[in-house]
Amino acid sequence: MAFAGLADSAAIEAEGPWEARDLPRTTWGVLSRTASRVPDRPALTFQLLSDPKAHAETLSWRELQARVAQAANLFRSLGVGEGDTVAYLLPNCTEVALAYLGGQVAGIVNPINPLLDAEQIAGILRETKAKVLVTLKAFPKTDVPQKAAQAVALAPNVETVLEVDLRRHLTGVKKLLVPLLRPKNPVTHKARVLDFHREAMRQPRELRFPDSAGDRVAAYFHTGGTTGLPKLARHRYRGLIYNGWVAHRLLFTEQDTMIVPLPMFHVFAAVVCMGASVASGAHVVLPTPQGYRGEGVFDNFWKLIERWRVTFVITVPTAISALMQRPVDADISSLKLAFSGSAPLPVELFNRFEAAAGLTVIEGYGLTEATCLVSVNPPQGERKVGSIGVPFPYTRVRIIDPHTQMDCLEDEVGEICVSSPGVWGGNVYTEGAKNAEIFYPGEDDAPEWLRTGDLGRRDHDGYLWITGRAKDIIIRGGHNIDPAQIEDALCGHPAVAMAGAIGQPDAHAGEVPCVYVELVKDATATEAELLEHARAHVRERAAQPKHLEVLDELPKTAVGKIFKPDLRKRAIKRVYDRALTDAGLPAEVAEVVEDRKLGLVARLRPMGEVTDEAVDRALGPFTRPWTWVE
Repeated sequence: MAFAGLADSAAIEAEGPWEARDLPRTTWGVLSRTASRVPDRPALTFQLLSDPKAHAETLSWRELQARVAQAANLFRSLGVGEGDTVAYLLPNCTEVALAYLGGQVAGIVNPINPLLDAEQIAGILRETKAKVLVTLKAFPKTDVPQKAAQAVALAPNVETVLEVDLRRHLTGVKKLLVPLLRPKNPVTHKARVLDFHREAMRQPRELRFPDSAGDRVAAYFHTGGTTGLPKLARHRYRGLIYNGWVAHRLLFTEQDTMIVPLPMFHVFAAVVCMGASVASGAHVVLPTPQGYRGEGVFDNFWKLIERWRVTFVITVPTAISALMQRPVDADISSLKLAFSGSAPLPVELFNRFEAAAGLTVIEGYGLTEATCLVSVNPPQGERKVGSIGVPFPYTRVRIIDPHTQMDCLEDEVGEICVSSPGVWGGNVYTEGAKNAEIFYPGEDDAPEWLRTGDLGRRDHDGYLWITGRAKDIIIRGGHNIDPAQIEDALCGHPAVAMAGAIGQPDAHAGEVPCVYVELVKDATATEAELLEHARAHVRERAAQPKHLEVLDELPKTAVGKIFKPDLRKRAIKRVYDRALTDAGLPAEVAEVVEDRKLGLVARLRPMGEVTDEAVDRALGPFTRPWTWVE
């Protein structure tokens, strides 16, 4: 059925409770149902190179089911039971889908971000007690195999490393050159090393063991790159199946093809996109191992849409910004929708993309702790640009005042809290102590409410709006960055007394890291020197600050804690003033204020003749709103 808003959501729920729906209870059950329904439809395509004429591997649903069975059988043969972990450290490829699905069938799958450093990867492997790691065989232009070897040396619980050789996806001269260019990867650990593709192809194409009897933990997802060990969220079959069912019921069928250039260690690509595909029979296209970051992907993107007759684009604001710098040079008439998530989409960018591509853009909202999906702008209903839409069926959202723990009134800002089949009350994280602080008690129909850490409001029509974050996480192009790693690195400099890191507005990434520093009394250090220190000591490249400023004193609360709202206001004024100057507009930011509905708002003072339209063009690429001084 079409999804136009809250009335449609209520109609779906009126069909019966979630638990009573006639749905498989395991990943293997959902995959088997789809494979029997549309066995010969395309399920998964991967192409190593971005050229629209490059070699590609496509699996039908019948073949994907068989290959997932082989992967699951292989994992079981290596000692993986229902409570054991199969981790993977992989870029996008055919094998990443097999590891993701096969790992859930055999045990608990644990996708890991290859951008993390070896010590963090090792920490995750130890925390999950992973028995098997699926990763890359040494290959030109990637350091993933080297990181994996270092990590396994620090995680002796890993008994087997299964290597994926991307060479099999090449043809011609390039395939012949790989052995000559393959970097040396000396083994520094005691785990046995096997070839994933060769070992899997030796396994039967039917499941050799009984499928799980019902619901259980099937995946661990870490919550982003941080200093130290990222938090690990536990996902049950129930939440994974709910995400796939929602996407199938409201968006996708077996007639659809979605291009997914997002990494398969992230819930957006894995839980939502792959889950939607398995539930609906939609075709997933993975363009290059690095997705949007792959060489030539943006330049060839529209031609890839034409090649695969893509109907859905899965994207994020940073990718949309990059695509808007390329002409639409192909037949993209097959497109229906673009689904943007992970970070707020600026209004100006939203309008430009819709006009250029001639398709509808819908924004949604989700988070790892809720097994992802929470809300969406209804595809067939009113889309409020900047809103995160209305809750999905069977998902409840409350806006709660963190101080009183009472529900906020309409248009009153509070913390967004969620209850859904994807929320596992009190059991989200692997570390039990971390669960107590992220739940509010509820009623019988929703005994516990997940605190998202996002501040927002609900308007008169029931649409949700994010106005800020109760937590300090910096979101750079959908990638979560813990400001503590920036602050810790700078506080290691002998001249630095305190450091406060925030996300400053950025026209391309939404936010980029920015840090303000207070020096030790009588100490001296230049901003250039401190930036160099940060680059040398902030291990995660995406977290390295783009701006550093030394202040006489950082703003602080009464108890001496750095007051980051003042730093955010300072950053907004600086960035917006620069954008206005660069656009040649006679205006400046007079102040940045906290608005009850909109969060931080820049109030501009005209210094001459200037129009709203001109200011919109200059400031439209940013997510924070503006208004004139009254």
